[in-house]
Amino acid sequence: MVRSEGGALYDLFRSEGVVALGWGFLPSLTEFPSRDALVEAIRQHSPEEKPQKLLVQGAQLWRFATEVKVGDGVATYDPARRVYSLGKITTAYSFDKAIGERLLLSDDLYPHVRHVEWQSDVVSRDSLSVGARNTLGSTLSFFRIPENVASELTSAPVLGDLNSVIEPIPGPESPEPEVDPFTADELAGQSRERIKDMVVKLDWKAMQELIAGLLRAMGYRTRVSPEGADRGKDIVASPDGLGFEDPRIVVEVKHRPKESMGGPAVRSFLGGRQTGEKGLYVSTGGFTKDARYEAERANVPLTLLTLDEVVDLLIENYDRLDDSSRILIPLRRLYWPTT
Repeated sequence: MVRSEGGALYDLFRSEGVVALGWGFLPSLTEFPSRDALVEAIRQHSPEEKPQKLLVQGAQLWRFATEVKVGDGVATYDPARRVYSLGKITTAYSFDKAIGERLLLSDDLYPHVRHVEWQSDVVSRDSLSVGARNTLGSTLSFFRIPENVASELTSAPVLGDLNSVIEPIPGPESPEPEVDPFTADELAGQSRERIKDMVVKLDWKAMQELIAGLLRAMGYRTRVSPEGADRGKDIVASPDGLGFEDPRIVVEVKHRPKESMGGPAVRSFLGGRQTGEKGLYVSTGGFTKDARYEAERANVPLTLLTLDEVVDLLIENYDRLDDSSRILIPLRRLYWPTT
């Protein structure tokens, strides 16, 4: 598994036919005689990092460069569309600054590259077992998928015709990790993926109630439209709950995790807005580029909210949620040592 940085690199990985790791300040990994030397180079660049985290980063880079073989299976994940792409590694490790610059993200290059032959079809996260989803929820940039999970991933139904079947990534008979990657960040990442799974399983009505509950937790009073034609007003939120006081926020909720909302849907929503209203469009399947373009040029203030952003708001405001909303997504706080 090679992470796509929260999906930001997913389409680029596929279009470039690669997977890549960051740490763009490093030279070619072939210049390092050992993993310890690689860890030391990272430490010199980031002396404030904890030793455990440096070991994890060094181990990922070293294995990516030295242990992955041509023909090995590889996967990457797009959290917005909740799909995995599968492919095969086709080349040895290379340091490719040109590709790294095309994969530029937050001022970090991704020059540590393996070329990949991607399958045209993808696998839905929702088609996998809970155990497989939990394993694949690791937030490490690069990790070996256990053989049983790889087998489930490669045999899962695809969204389209499966052109080729890749072999599961072979795992060691008895895993012996050189370092323990299970940190607070790792735990938080897995927890976040599980919360997303819970949100996806809500029916459309419960999803509307959850969004209304989030708005109440943020200080608004809400009215949820009854079943039937809502004319683009699933929820109306305002300080007084009646819509007389500003801001008056009109909310459309589309709970279709496998369907991205496009430009026509956003234009239709905007067409029903009145002067003084603000729009909030929630789509658990995400938005197309055309939809985001329509939102940016709209005369009415409009915010687009994806599944990831709903989960962010849920985590941020959970302590302020009312009981009826907490029942929909029951969570509890967990404290973790910082040292």
